[in-house]
This record gives sequence, C-alpha cells and structure tokens, in this order.
Amino acid sequence: MPATAPRFGAAVVIRLLLITTALLGTLLAGATPASAHAALTGSDPKDGAVVATAPKHVTLTFSEKIALGNDSIRVLEPSGKRSDTGDVRDMSSGGVVKYGVPLHPGLPDGTYTVAWQAVSADSHPISGAFTFSIGAPSKTTVALPDQTAGGGLVGALYGIARYTAYAGYILLVGGGAFVLACWQRGAGERPLQRLVVQGWITLTASTLVMLLLRAPYTGSGKLADAFDLSGLKAVLETKTGASLVSRLLLLGAAALFVAVLFGAYAKKDAPLDEEQANEKKDLTFGLALGGGVLAAGIAATWALSEHASTGLQPGIAMPVDVLHMLAVATWLGGLAALLVALYRVPGIERSVVRSFSRVAFASVAVVAATGIYQSWRQVGSWSALTGTAYGQLLLVKIGLVAVLVGIAWISRRWTGRLAETATGRAQETPDEARAQEEEEREAGTATTADTAATPAASAATTDADTTVAEEPRPVTVPADPARAAQLARQKAAVATARVKRVRDADPQRLGLRRSVLTEAAVAVVLLAVTTVLTSTEPGRTEEKEAGRGGAAAAPAGPVDVRIPFDTGGEDGKGTARVELDPGRSGGNTLHLWLERPNGRAMDAPEVKVAFTDNANEIGPLPAVPDRIATGHWTANGVQIPMPGTWEVEVTVRTSDIDQVTVKKNVKIG
Repeated sequence: MPATAPRFGAAVVIRLLLITTALLGTLLAGATPASAHAALTGSDPKDGAVVATAPKHVTLTFSEKIALGNDSIRVLEPSGKRSDTGDVRDMSSGGVVKYGVPLHPGLPDGTYTVAWQAVSADSHPISGAFTFSIGAPSKTTVALPDQTAGGGLVGALYGIARYTAYAGYILLVGGGAFVLACWQRGAGERPLQRLVVQGWITLTASTLVMLLLRAPYTGSGKLADAFDLSGLKAVLETKTGASLVSRLLLLGAAALFVAVLFGAYAKKDAPLDEEQANEKKDLTFGLALGGGVLAAGIAATWALSEHASTGLQPGIAMPVDVLHMLAVATWLGGLAALLVALYRVPGIERSVVRSFSRVAFASVAVVAATGIYQSWRQVGSWSALTGTAYGQLLLVKIGLVAVLVGIAWISRRWTGRLAETATGRAQETPDEARAQEEEEREAGTATTADTAATPAASAATTDADTTVAEEPRPVTVPADPARAAQLARQKAAVATARVKRVRDADPQRLGLRRSVLTEAAVAVVLLAVTTVLTSTEPGRTEEKEAGRGGAAAAPAGPVDVRIPFDTGGEDGKGTARVELDPGRSGGNTLHLWLERPNGRAMDAPEVKVAFTDNANEIGPLPAVPDRIATGHWTANGVQIPMPGTWEVEVTVRTSDIDQVTVKKNVKIG
C-alpha cells in the first residue's frame, strides 16, 4: 500500500489562508503610498525662485484634471500666516490643466511656502509643497508636511479595505458562478453557502469603510474625521463617492440574488419531473442573467472611478476593465469554491471539477486578452515595463499568473485521474466498509447498553399462560444529561470519521485538493499585487512626466565638480571644487574649496556661487557660502527647483581688483 502524505484539515487550510491574508495586509499597510496618476508639472513662481516683487497669483499646473477644494492651495508667509485668499480658481485652457489662488496685496519680503493637496481623476490623493522668495530668501517658521496625502493610519486602513473589497467581490461572484455553471447541487451545501455569503458581507463592509474613510483619506488624514457628516456629504458629491454608493445599492440587489440561489433554487435538488425540470432550467437562466448584470454593475463601480476612467481610450478601457474583473472573479472565486467543496463536501463529482476546468480555461483566456490591452494602455513602452514601479509590479503579476496557470495544469491532470462516482460520494473499499460497520456497531452497542440499563427499556411482558415473550416496547424515560452529552459526542465523532474517510477514500482526490490549495495560496498573493498595482501611477504617465521634466538620471552620490580659475593677479591661479549634497532637486548642502596649483588650501576675501538652468530660464539662483576654515566655505539649504542640467557659476575675488567668474555645466538629479 503506498504511503499517504500528511493531510491538511479544513481548519488548517482556513488558518493558513487567514495568516497569509493578514501578512499581506500588513505589507500593504506598511507600504508607502504609491504615486497617483496626476502629477504637478509646473508652478508660477517656480520652486526655489526669487522674484523681485510679490506676484498676484500662485498657479499650479498638473498633468491631468484633478479635484480641488477651497482650501487645497495654501500660501504661507515666513511667520506662518496665510497670505492667499483661499479662493482656488480653475485657470485651465486648451489642454493645459492649471489652478491658481490669489494673494493678498502688500506682502513682505521673505521665503513663502506653498502647500497643496488634491485628488487625481483616478481617485487617488496627491499632495506636495515648495517654496519661493520675494526680494530675497529668509528664514521661515513653516515646516513642510512630513506625511503625504493618503498615508498614515487612515491610508493603511483604506488600503486594507481596498484589498478586502476585491477579495469579497471575487468570492461573491466566483462562488455564485461556480454553483450555477459547474455544480447546481452545490446550492444546497452549507460550506458553499457560507463562502458566498461571507464574500457579500466582506464586500459590503469594506465598501462602507471606504466610504467613511474617504474624507480623511483625501483630506486631513485624521481617523476621527471619518464620522464628520460634512466630510461625508462632500465625498458623496465626488465621482468616487457616487461609485461607492452605487456599489452599496447593487449589493442590496445582490443580497436578493443570494437569497434566491440558496433558497428556492437550492430546494429544487430532488428528482424532478419534466415540468419541474423546465422550471429549474428557467430559474437557472434567470439567476445567471441577473447575477451577470449585478456582477458587471459592481465591477463598473471600480472601472468608472479608477485608472480605466482616465488616460488613453477611456471609452474602450472601462468595458475591458469590467470584463477583466468578471473573468478574474470567475476564475479565482470559482477556485476558492472548489477548494471549499473538496475539503468540506464529501464526494464531489469528477464532472464538477471538469466543468470548472473548462470555465477556468475560458476565464484565463479572457484575462490574458484584456490584460494585454490594459498593459499596453498603462505601460506604453518596453522601457516603462522595466524602468517604472508600475511596470515592475506588472511583471510580478504576470509571473504569478504564469505560476497559477502551471499549478492549474497539474490540477487538471489530477482531475483526469479522479475516480468517477455514481452517487456523488466516494466508493468505499471492503476494509473501509467493515471498519464503518464496526464503528456503527460500537456506537449502537453503547446506545443499547445505555438503554438496557433501565428496567423499563429491557423488560419483556409475558402472559401467565404462555412462555413466549412479547417484543420490548420503547419506553421514554428521563436520561442522564451527562450520559446523553457523551453519546452525542460519540455519534458526532463517528460521523466526522466517516466524512473524513469518504473524503480521503480516493488518493487522486487528495492530490487534487493539495494542488487546488496551492493555487488558492498563489491567488491570495496575486490579489495583493493587483491591489497595489491599482494604486500605482501607470508607467506611461511616469515616463511622460520624466520626459517633460527633461531630467537626467540622478547621480549615484553628491555632485562634485572642479573648475580651474585665474584672477590675473598675484597668487590668482587655482581650482575651485564645488560639492552639492545630496545633489538632487530640493534642499542641498553646498561645500566650496579653493586650492592652489600645488594642492594647498587657498584663501580669498570673497567667493560667490550661483546656479542657472538655461534650458528652462531659471536663475541665476545665488548661494552665498560662509567661510568655516582656510579655503573652505559652506552653505545650507541651497534650493534646486527641478532636476536637469545646471550651470554652476563660481566667482572668486583674490584682491580689491582681481576677480574672475568661471562656469561649468553639471547634471543634478
């Protein structure tokens, strides 16, 4: 007899899937918010700019349409006081998306901070901040936000709700499709009923959580604001809020679908006459049609508010996205239903597994076709496939799908070996039948012994003139509660043993369960990657923004450049070494060293540094470093507004009349 591999009980399977889901949820919660679809492409004044007079407006330019509130753009004086009117204006024209906010007149000189927050057209929050100066830079008491929009505890909870919403949809749609298309008798099985109902509960609860968290997720980031009625009202007026409410309404209709599927439809399982069979056929068609419409409608609530609704070809992308979600739910949700059936329902027929295999094959084909279109639309180029976060996640997703298809092929081989059963239950071997009889006899003996212990149950009435005893009549007597409970436990143990024996009677069935369990584990990981992918900026957009910025690749470390100079006077020759750390856009630390031709430090009465981006007509941006040692000057907080090729200009004065200015172009990331 071949050795049997260790068996996994249903409780172990459920625990493994729950642990895996919890770990993936933790990863999602700990991940930093991904870039959204829209991006800031420019501003006036520019980041780090020094203007002679106060501007009348501060304007921001974005890559696509966004949603802004009256407090979405704030301009703060060095003291922290608001210097804008708070009236955000849409200044877009043609294909340029621009918003501005007027400034109060008579603003003092100094460094001003612009903080902004918006919601991208694909529902993801975006935010940022930059500075500009009027007259000359100054110290400021304003601290830039240390948390981006959509981050923190609220962002983590919202991300988990997104994940569980997808999971609930897959269980609800896939479980219902499995019953109608593959195993109509399964409508009366409690494990499958619980699976589909749990999917409905999970999706409904997740949608409610997302609706409540939407205001703080795109706004303050404070969990307490989830119950702010004014914030909820504002959310309901947005595209995402309308989609979430529509999903809840569709879920109400889905509850009726579930009630009919596991109610009136499940009862039509006994042998039916021709008329009843026709009625069940009509009910099957009605449930399939109504369920398909509901499933497509719920999928559309995602398509209408996320990536598919923006960017290239939205009119084609949204139907394709709905079709993609339906195929994924049918495949993965059906896989979950099959797993539950294999572990919790004894003797599932081979024809059911074969039917699901055909449905899964068709679903995979649809997933592949729609996925290719979505990949082209969101990535756009081979370089974006490997050079952007979206493309890299997409490669991981493709790899997981390939692994899933490979395991499915193994499951299909096990299906071919699966023993056919005529009644839907596994055939017992003679040894198993004898063992079952012994267990039932033991249970019956215990029951008989307990009954015989009472005189009323064991007595035989005899007639005075005859020696033939009458059959004992059952007499109801009060039973010992402890003994009754013991007998109930014994009967339950016998029933459980029989179910497990029937379930494991066929070794091919055991192999099929294991391969399907592996498929389900990979599907959980695939769902997590897909959830992160839906909140990541598409590669096509990311590459477009990089091209618009004209930025060179960021250097591996600080910018370090040497520029020879000669002021023309005595001891006027040397080399200026300029180091900019970290050498990226934003704040930097500047170091300047002067060296003589022999390498020794060289002092000078005055040195100046300026940065100019000639391509974008930015600058010169002056930096006046402080002397900290012989031949060494430094300056903190040197602002580089944007990456690109910058001209470094160094002015060295060695005497009252000997002075020179030298320049060199460098790439700053």
